Amino acid sequence: MNNIASIIADRLSFPANCVSAVMELLDGGATIPFISRYRKEATGAMDEVGVAAVAEQYDKLKEMVKRKETIISTIEEQGRMTADLRKRIDCCWDSTELEDIYLPFKPKRRTKAQIAREHGLEPLATQLLLERLATDSDLERTARQFVKGEVKTADQALQGARDIIAESMCEEEACRNAVRREFTYTAKIVSKVVKGKEEEAAKYRDYFNFSEPLKRCSSHRLLAMRRGESEGFLRVSVSPDDDLAIEKLMRRKVHRSGAASRQIEMAVNDGYKRLLKPQIETEFAAMSKEKADAEAIAVFASGLRQLLLAAPLGQKRTLGIDPGFRTGCKVVCLDAQGNLLHHTVVYLHRQEEAAQTLRRLVRQYGIEAAAIGNGTAGRETEQFVRSLFAEDGILALASGAGRLRNSSSEHSGARSGKQIEIFSVNEDGASVYSASAAAREEFPNEDVTVRGAVSIARRLMDPLAELVKIDSKSIGVGQYQHDVDQSALKRQLDLVVESCVNSVGVDVNTASKHLLTYVSGLGPVLAQNIVDYRAANGAFRNRKALMKVPRMGAKTFEQCAGFLRIQGGDNPLDNSAVHPESYGVVEQMAKDLRCTVSELMANPQLRAAIDRKKYSAVGEATLSDIMKELDKPSRDPRQPLKEFCFAPNVHTPEDLRVGMHLPGIVSNVTNFGAFVDIGVHEKGLVHVSQLADYYVKDPTTVVHIGEQVEVTVIDIDLKRNRISLSMKGN
Repeated sequence: MNNIASIIADRLSFPANCVSAVMELLDGGATIPFISRYRKEATGAMDEVGVAAVAEQYDKLKEMVKRKETIISTIEEQGRMTADLRKRIDCCWDSTELEDIYLPFKPKRRTKAQIAREHGLEPLATQLLLERLATDSDLERTARQFVKGEVKTADQALQGARDIIAESMCEEEACRNAVRREFTYTAKIVSKVVKGKEEEAAKYRDYFNFSEPLKRCSSHRLLAMRRGESEGFLRVSVSPDDDLAIEKLMRRKVHRSGAASRQIEMAVNDGYKRLLKPQIETEFAAMSKEKADAEAIAVFASGLRQLLLAAPLGQKRTLGIDPGFRTGCKVVCLDAQGNLLHHTVVYLHRQEEAAQTLRRLVRQYGIEAAAIGNGTAGRETEQFVRSLFAEDGILALASGAGRLRNSSSEHSGARSGKQIEIFSVNEDGASVYSASAAAREEFPNEDVTVRGAVSIARRLMDPLAELVKIDSKSIGVGQYQHDVDQSALKRQLDLVVESCVNSVGVDVNTASKHLLTYVSGLGPVLAQNIVDYRAANGAFRNRKALMKVPRMGAKTFEQCAGFLRIQGGDNPLDNSAVHPESYGVVEQMAKDLRCTVSELMANPQLRAAIDRKKYSAVGEATLSDIMKELDKPSRDPRQPLKEFCFAPNVHTPEDLRVGMHLPGIVSNVTNFGAFVDIGVHEKGLVHVSQLADYYVKDPTTVVHIGEQVEVTVIDIDLKRNRISLSMKGN
């Protein structure tokens, strides 16, 4: 393990002792959030990203150890293991090199070379490689010596010998690496449309006759081509400069001129085209796809994090509206905890009746905020609700991802003594949730329309708590998420969700089992057990009571306790991120200052009087975290809602004109640009070249999901429903 720690430390540029500490904690069952938050002294204050990187490398190297064991066992069974070979395998930590070492020993299907060996032609191949047969007559005479049994002619013997040479060349590490270098520097990815499918493949028009150096091909273009290939519309290949590759192989294998040398040249050409090039092409196709997947997954993960950590409205009695024209607007009323109180349907074409219903619901359920889905009829519904409550003099408007209070609405709200905040909410994934098992379990007696409206309202109140119930691939961020490695995608997205949930913290007395599932150390079973125990015994009064939950052991408690919050409980520290293992330190601080823990947390003067040197044994990093938490216990890392409003006179793409300057909300960020919601039902694209007045390589460094931006309309294609925007000069 020390060897593995050193390798990881070298790859990631971390101190080896810190890497060893992380590995030991991971082996002991610790989670990434727990390690990064509560074991800073051991890890050198390594953050979550660093701990996750160590964990990823550790998993890969453990898999490589298993692979080595399989390889060693296979070679030993063949009786071909040597001390030098064993040493090479033991010292190798590169998967490509390891497979190259194993290739000559790897069991394979019956090849042309194997058949030739069975016919006794390996000695002829050896003689050819010596290049001593200079004349055609020498070659013919030597080849005739091997004409026997299945080998009927000298030409057949020479063909078998060439097959052996070709396969041997393909198994030589030096030859494989020479071809890899050509792929690295000269390979091009080529895409062509399948004949006869031009019309069906119209959306891949850009790739009908496409060629680009592989090393310059962006992830979104590569994934687009691979998707077209998987759908049967495109033929995609990766190829280097064949002449250069063959020339380099010739230099390695051919050293003289003559009849034997010409046979080797034939073998090299055949081996390259039939064996080596296809193998390395497959290798580079997989490597480029893996790289593209990694980039796409990173973009997706970044967007998901921003979406999950979007500003929450908080606990307010909320009206949720899932807009619709023909089927009507589904309306739900939720209490401050998100429980469903009432649901109904109103129709925009029956405005007087709808107005009466909404006014009655607002009064009856004490509604404080309204969440309106941004899908079909979203702008029209928002406009109707806004005008309705403006007439009633109780409007405080918020739209998009933020909040707007203008002077007129503040005055009208003041006259009534009541304010209703109105929000346009991104409803991506609400329909997925409404048809899910989680929704059926929560609302077994309600239909999908009611569940969808509830989801819209709840994601306004607390986006994180609601979005964890939805498949991350369905919430409207990312690029080509269905084309990347699904296991790698799920692993990364689960890490993001876990990170977000634990960075915010979870109220153990109100959280759903879906949210609790992502708390450090828990999981589905314990999350359900907590919910069941809570239902049977009432709210938890302190963190210690969690130990009474079935299957909650000491190790699990250690992992989860610091991330679970208890509001109004027996111990004020239970509503903070201070871990129970550090309670003694805080209690000693309070004792030394002759006050209670509650007084210490409430009084900044008392905290300023703490002599930190007296408690240094706990570790400087941990002590700093404790002090920060005492200053602002249970702080929420999410930003507050910001003011925003769409352009009032723009509702559909037909309302747009080139040159218009509009406010918008970034709804998705990819590595080719950002999609911006400008309130016309179709998202506009700000291409990466239009993001700023300077060159932008990575759009995620310029904009983020939920950010409010000013954009300029530069092109409108109504037939293809495409809107091009620019942020240059804005």
